[in-house]
Amino acid sequence: MQFEKVSNSAMEKVLANPTENIVCAIDIGTSKIAALVGRRNQFNKIEILGIGNCPSFGVQRGVVVNIAKTVDAIRKAVMDAERQSGIKFTKVHVGIAGQHIKSIQHRGILTRNNNDTWINYDDIKKLKDEMYKLALPPGDRILHVLPQEYIVDNEPGIHNEPIGMMGIRLEGNFHIITGAETAIKNIERCIIVAGLEVASIELEPLASADAVLSHEELEAGVCLVDIGGGTTDIAIFENHVIRHTAVIPFGGNIITEDLKDFKILKEQAELLKVRYGSAIPFEELKNKHVSMLGEGSRSIGKSEVNLLAVSKVISARMKEILAHVNYQISLSKYSKKLIGGVVLTGGGSQLKHLTQLTEKETGQNARLGLPKEHLAASKNPDIESPIYATGIGLLIRAFKMKDEEALCNAENTQLNIVPQEEIKVETEKTTTPIATDTRVNVDEPIEKTQEVVFEAATPTIKEEAKEKEPISQDITRPSFISTLSKRLNTWIKSDIDDFESK
Repeated sequence: MQFEKVSNSAMEKVLANPTENIVCAIDIGTSKIAALVGRRNQFNKIEILGIGNCPSFGVQRGVVVNIAKTVDAIRKAVMDAERQSGIKFTKVHVGIAGQHIKSIQHRGILTRNNNDTWINYDDIKKLKDEMYKLALPPGDRILHVLPQEYIVDNEPGIHNEPIGMMGIRLEGNFHIITGAETAIKNIERCIIVAGLEVASIELEPLASADAVLSHEELEAGVCLVDIGGGTTDIAIFENHVIRHTAVIPFGGNIITEDLKDFKILKEQAELLKVRYGSAIPFEELKNKHVSMLGEGSRSIGKSEVNLLAVSKVISARMKEILAHVNYQISLSKYSKKLIGGVVLTGGGSQLKHLTQLTEKETGQNARLGLPKEHLAASKNPDIESPIYATGIGLLIRAFKMKDEEALCNAENTQLNIVPQEEIKVETEKTTTPIATDTRVNVDEPIEKTQEVVFEAATPTIKEEAKEKEPISQDITRPSFISTLSKRLNTWIKSDIDDFESK
């Protein structure tokens, strides 16, 4: 399989800031291990820079059973992806699935000490961190804590994080996904031995949902069915919230094993399923046959296979898988709320007439989910195949993690900036307003603010001198009162002298 090469100009832009623009994901499946390198462009679309695909021989039903074979397949897939993209990467986002995946519902409560401040990211993080301390069965580990609803002071129905709200009692209903500790550690071990680092471990149904489900379907209610090689993963969403998850231990490989009963090799059975298989046995297939020839030096010989018989085997097995899907839908109690119906994805969803069989067995509308919406235009149509839905979903979730970290840092920075009220300094007769800047940083030392107040409130040396300077009078020009007083005194003195002389 050949993939397009990235142009030199695009590569220069990518290599300019590789840590911010590029993420890498590895889908460890039962039938294949795929490594993808993606970059998000200015239109918020993902450009696939490289894909490495290698058959998986060390994984059964989503669980690693052979470390050496799995590591070897990971290295080959990573080498192909690095060669196509021209980028050497170390941190990867990994998907996980398997029958060991379980889910539980739990409510957490956080009582805040200060009701004068608003709810921030630290409060939400404390509430989520408490969920990771739940008592679980021995050998289980929490993979995801997914909020479904928040309750602030007994006010329910808050689906978004209540950042900025005032309240004392913060509660949350969470959908908690757990997995076997040994299975998680085996995947981490394979990644480390392959010379890489685990950036995150994501549940594969959640990743596939991000890749193939639309905004309207997530709101209306939809059931995602990811049919892989060893397992079939189910995720039910309603009002943008995950409501139910389950893993069925059957996939496309079990159909291949059933077709081996026609006395053909496994490779021939896989080819027969992909090329001629049908989920609905139509009567016109009765007269159609396929000759399967043996391969190798010891050829088994020629085998004639009737396509109607093949279709009946495939249909019987798919009906069994869809019966499990229908049971999980009824178990979630959302069977009447799935306005978006059922969306099929994964390699096993490419069977002919599978959507029609799904509608018949489940009573829900069905369609094939392709990861087209989030991908940039590409000349290679293989990238849009449902086979890579999980890998592309892992890239999408990796970019979401980057966005959440950036948003959290921005919010924390903004919360450290509070408005400053107008400060007034009262003097003996006047009140002088000081602060003209409406915002100050709380992290700045108080001495600096006091310095500003002191400088603005204290008069200058020239002003002090002007206030203490006595009022000057012109002594060379006597006032009218003083002149009149002198003249009156002179007149009185002259009258007294005249009286004494007489």
